[in-house]
Amino acid sequence: MKNSFNTLEQLTVNAKQYHIHSLASLGDKAKRLPFSLKILLENLLRHEDGENITVDDIQALLDWDPKAKPSQEVAFTPARVVMQDFTGVPAIVDLAAMRDAMEKLGGDPSKINPLSPAELVIDHSVQVDSYGQDGAFDLNAKLEYERNKERYEFLRWGQTAFDNLKVVPPATGIVHQVNLEYLARVVFENDVNGHTFAYPDSLVGTDSHTTMINGLGILGWGVGGIEAEAAMLGQPISLLIPQVIGFKLKGALPEGTTATDLVLTVTQMLREKGVVGKFVEFYGDGLADLPLADRATIANMAPEYGATCGIFPIDQETLEYLKLTNRSDEQIKLIEMYAKHQGMWREQGDEPMYTDTLELDLSQVVPSLAGPKRPQDRIALDEAGKVISDHLTQFQDERAKQKEAASQQESRIVSEGGQAEPSANEPQVTGVAKVNFKGEEFELNDGACVIAAITSCTNTSNPSVILAAGLVAKKANELGLNVKPWVKTSLAPGSQVVTDYLQKAELMDDLEALGFNLVGYGCTTCIGNSGPLPDEIQKAITDHKLIVSSILSGNRNFEGRIHQDVKMNFLASPPLVVAYALAGRTDIDVYNEPLTQDKNGNDVFLKDIWPSVSEVAELVKSTVTKEMFAKSYADVYKGDERWRGIAIPQAKRYEWNDDSTYIRKAPFFDDMSKEPPGIPTISGARCLAKLGDSVTTDHISPAGSIKADAPAGEYLLSHGVSKGEFNSYGSRRGNHEVMMRGTFANVRLRNQLAPGTEGGITRTQPDDELASIYDAAMQYQQHSTPLVVLAGAEYGTGSSRDWAAKGSLLLGIKAVIAKSYERIHRSNLIGMGVLPLQFKEGEGHEELGLTGKETFDINGLVDKASELEIVATDEEGKTTTFKVDVRIDTPKEWDYYKHGGILQYVLRQMIA
Repeated sequence: MKNSFNTLEQLTVNAKQYHIHSLASLGDKAKRLPFSLKILLENLLRHEDGENITVDDIQALLDWDPKAKPSQEVAFTPARVVMQDFTGVPAIVDLAAMRDAMEKLGGDPSKINPLSPAELVIDHSVQVDSYGQDGAFDLNAKLEYERNKERYEFLRWGQTAFDNLKVVPPATGIVHQVNLEYLARVVFENDVNGHTFAYPDSLVGTDSHTTMINGLGILGWGVGGIEAEAAMLGQPISLLIPQVIGFKLKGALPEGTTATDLVLTVTQMLREKGVVGKFVEFYGDGLADLPLADRATIANMAPEYGATCGIFPIDQETLEYLKLTNRSDEQIKLIEMYAKHQGMWREQGDEPMYTDTLELDLSQVVPSLAGPKRPQDRIALDEAGKVISDHLTQFQDERAKQKEAASQQESRIVSEGGQAEPSANEPQVTGVAKVNFKGEEFELNDGACVIAAITSCTNTSNPSVILAAGLVAKKANELGLNVKPWVKTSLAPGSQVVTDYLQKAELMDDLEALGFNLVGYGCTTCIGNSGPLPDEIQKAITDHKLIVSSILSGNRNFEGRIHQDVKMNFLASPPLVVAYALAGRTDIDVYNEPLTQDKNGNDVFLKDIWPSVSEVAELVKSTVTKEMFAKSYADVYKGDERWRGIAIPQAKRYEWNDDSTYIRKAPFFDDMSKEPPGIPTISGARCLAKLGDSVTTDHISPAGSIKADAPAGEYLLSHGVSKGEFNSYGSRRGNHEVMMRGTFANVRLRNQLAPGTEGGITRTQPDDELASIYDAAMQYQQHSTPLVVLAGAEYGTGSSRDWAAKGSLLLGIKAVIAKSYERIHRSNLIGMGVLPLQFKEGEGHEELGLTGKETFDINGLVDKASELEIVATDEEGKTTTFKVDVRIDTPKEWDYYKHGGILQYVLRQMIA
């Protein structure tokens, strides 16, 4: 590597010499940079090779103009890659397929190997089947292994076949919490040619909430599995030097509020500000009193407020947390000395230079929740009763309109001499049902809360909110309160430390008494693995078209994500989750209405069971210990007997099983040549889906349950898989046959090409016939017809789901034309060779009058084109011509696109 700026120096810590690239020698230009850009600057200095990173790149960062529109591309080389299993399995499948392709093209398959540490945590596969009883954890773990036997055998193979890959087994924790509590280094040390180098820890991860690690002062963000695979193989991550928004915090949180209330407030403020594609950096003297667990909660939700990252600087609080979580004294000293030397240490009164700033007085934060469909839609708790009731009324009005439309359709059929379908299944009464469940009879109404889940790394990494939930449960038990019988309750922490301190605080029994038994150490409800509702509850919801709700301490509440039959989903702090479970409904004014009644029939209000801030703080101080972290992570890679009992194949190339419905050889390298295919021509294209705003990656590639009558369900049934063994889309991401059939299969997707339908339905053109999106795509492929998707704003928001791009490619989609994109999904589309195009400001498919029945010719697509012309021709031959922006934003992305995708580019580079 080069050293054009003469920054290579030595730093002595603990009597040991470290080679570092010192920023101090670069003077005021480096000193004035925000904390996050100092990390990026060091990264460029350390990897300067004259090709991927040049003197000009480094100088551009030193000359950073905070107000300028980003234009300079640089290459960021992360120190490591983290993955969860839903995205990790397909990543390892791709690497295994690349080994086959490498050999076929005459190369060395062993070159396909992670060059930097890759750490995969199995956390996405556990589902809440059993709940509210002793033994729920063991039963859910048993079912998890039964369902995922093939996947786990494959990961055990990958663990031995690939160097630098470590796998944290199931039932250990959630990737971001394990990363925070154990994997994170903050400052790396690495031996290179006999010298020990120290440098900032940095990473990318195959999950959008990778940003949680920003709370420790580590630069990193979520990327698609495609980019992560390239990073593992030594490819830098291409990005434009970003704008950085400073978020100043002052004051302290008031009585009655939690870190969850703070993060929902921050999310709402930053969404309103508009920070997509930007770094957000938190600063100000308020950080001095902000615990690191609270910082991690805020950083975790960077995808929800739209930023690339939401980073905090290193300070004394960082070191205290590292001590608590059992990092070595030597490592902590290195971190402190390195950060202070590099100007990466927070000092009181620091005012770095930012593109723009906003400010929050923490004392103004109020108790809150968010929903019913988006994390940024914060609702102040004192207004929640009215706001949620208004949302419920809107859903009820929509239900009434659907019923009226169905009635009119039936009348039309009869008037034309036809016979209407029998309506025996039509409920006599909608919105209310009588239910007999576990020996109790009750009415289930619209607004009922049927799922209450303490879940997700966002909050279970934070002892204060977990112990607060335990205290609420304790006070509820003292009053003889019970959770309503229709509420499915669960506790799914992100690490084993959580149950240790709950037991030490003697609160576990209180949570279990209310049904919040441990169901697993994993993501569960937050990612849609809420499991089935009891049959009686499910039947009442289905038969009476009930509009029910969930409450969870998670980070995502998109429509159809938590449970396909739960329309309203609210994010809240763990203690509020317990409170709403006691109430059994979400359309309640928890400030002025009683939650429930005690054993003597007296009203009990939220204030009667809510703990004080000092009560929680004392409990945190007395129960959360360094020894707990030491014990929990002592054998983190060992796993339980089930994991250790899995046989490990020894071959360096995977032996694919054509009968497998979980792991199939990825088709992306089939028929690949040594020479890149170049830029394609897209003409005569048809629209497969015409979509509105805020279509998420959950809509495009759902992670939840598979319906038997969906194309993916039909495929599994045809391969001898019973409905009870379907598992989820997320668990079958190693099988492209399932995943391409599941693309656009979310039950809540509304394709405007097929009005009046929900789910993966479209109309084929020119015959205008209804068909599943998968079947339609296959018909188009038979005629070699390229496909496009028309979409609104914020296309691809949500999880960094690479199958949303992979599935699009396999369906034959050549381009997406949207008003705007979520950062990761845009990158993923390019990574799979799908062209992202953007309507001009003020235009969209509605504004242009596009019906989706046209043919589309995309003109002017040449290397590095910034603008194209599209000609849409309708059934009568009338044309609509409009301009679009090409959202291939960097020269490196153009290289990927010309090669047909990022992995093809990497493979050809390795062969060359």
